[in-house]
Amino acid sequence: MDSQPGLSLGLNATTTQLSDNSFSFQVIKLKNEQEEEEQAETINFMDWPVRVKKRKRLIEEQQQSCLGNQPLRVADPEIYEIMEKEKGRQFRGIELIASENFVCRAVMEALGSHLTNKYSEGMPGAKYYTGNHYIDQIEFLCCKRALLAFDLDPNKWGVNVQPYSCTSANFAVYTGLLHPGDRIMGLDSPSGGHLSHGYYTLGGKKVSAASIFFETLPYKVNPQNGYIDYDKLEEKALDFRPKILICGGSSYPREWDYGRFRLIADKCGAVLMCDMAHISGLVAAKEVASPFDYCDIVTSTTHKSLRGPRGGIIFYRRGTKPRKQSLALNHGDDSNYDFEEKINFALYPSLQGGPHNNHIAALAIALKQVATPEYKAYMQQVKKNAQALASSLSRRKCRLVTDGTDNHLLLWDLTALGLIDRNYEKVCEACYITLNKCAIYGSISPGGVRIGTPAMTSRGCLEDDFEIIADFLLRAAQITSSIQREHGKSCKDFLKGLKNNKDISELRNRVETFSSQFALPGFDN
Repeated sequence: MDSQPGLSLGLNATTTQLSDNSFSFQVIKLKNEQEEEEQAETINFMDWPVRVKKRKRLIEEQQQSCLGNQPLRVADPEIYEIMEKEKGRQFRGIELIASENFVCRAVMEALGSHLTNKYSEGMPGAKYYTGNHYIDQIEFLCCKRALLAFDLDPNKWGVNVQPYSCTSANFAVYTGLLHPGDRIMGLDSPSGGHLSHGYYTLGGKKVSAASIFFETLPYKVNPQNGYIDYDKLEEKALDFRPKILICGGSSYPREWDYGRFRLIADKCGAVLMCDMAHISGLVAAKEVASPFDYCDIVTSTTHKSLRGPRGGIIFYRRGTKPRKQSLALNHGDDSNYDFEEKINFALYPSLQGGPHNNHIAALAIALKQVATPEYKAYMQQVKKNAQALASSLSRRKCRLVTDGTDNHLLLWDLTALGLIDRNYEKVCEACYITLNKCAIYGSISPGGVRIGTPAMTSRGCLEDDFEIIADFLLRAAQITSSIQREHGKSCKDFLKGLKNNKDISELRNRVETFSSQFALPGFDN
């Protein structure tokens, strides 16, 4: 067969103009075989010559694969697309869940960094694995910044930044200081407490691990005004004699009387612990009373008002006890606090494995910001916005638990409007407003919604903006009432009324137009 003009039969040819397809295939095959031969080398394996790919070729192939340097949108388009949709949801919507916030770009960069590659079980300076020199530097710096952020003397306070969450932090405290079956007392969940402080259902089912492994008894708010009833709390505590008395909650809109808690704890011989997960940012900015003045142990999340990564933190007293506490408490050496070793050991190796080093670095970044004047101004604005929203809803005859707020959140009792909390929550979600139903004291069902201002304040909202948000919330209540009347209150019937609802579409458009004015922290908007 004659070759075509210009045809090169050399093996460097990348294409051929041969009319004979089979001969063309042979040329390409020979070329590929030569390329593979050039990329291979012979090694001796148990006295047998074995041809293997050269190291350079292996590295190139790994870099081209999803295990190498491919960006997420290339390596996994499916996950990338879902993540982009979630980013869009956050940008278009009004975020009012009190426990949520937006982190800065630096925090996200640390979370997605090479620090996730390193295993580092143990406390800094005493890791199980080698190669942790720089990891220890990061954790030591994070601890230093944590104490600085809350203006704590390192001779009197220690800190552990390894907990995966505040629930993990709380359980580490229980595990370190208690024996199974010992007693814990915290605020009742329907009164605004947190499940990790212990909770039983009305039928007696133990929901929380704290109630499974320890004996828990709650104290409650006064059903007439929604404030903690300190007299009944003291009476219960003296009868129950808890080993740990907990102050702090997840949906309590007022200040905590830590001095009164201290007196009660001393009377019943309890360790006083505060879970400040929701208000830690306000505490750091000195915008609410500080639990550190009275408590023995303080725990917190790191991702709510602190605007850090998702995790937990434990502060504990160290050094010499005040004389009165030495007499009241009977935990180890009467003259010195012994929390540090017990809590650290409970966290690792008892409950957790290696800490998340990317999280600890991100937390260190957030805590550096917490110590700045700009952060204090942010927390002041969070409070102003919460008070503006509370005033705006009150003027519209909405019933708020305790008639207002001292912090970043407020509780709206929907029962007076005849609304089912889950129905209102669904309408808000359909309109791009996220908040959550919550328990209202004295109500068998949750009965209300919890509304927080930190997230939208991070996006730049001021008091006037929360006046507009109040209008949106009230309009959502009107829509909920209308659907309940037309379709019924049951979940199944109510959901039918959400479909193709013109009122929902109209409110959704208003919300999206409003929210899209504000930048989403951490991104180029």
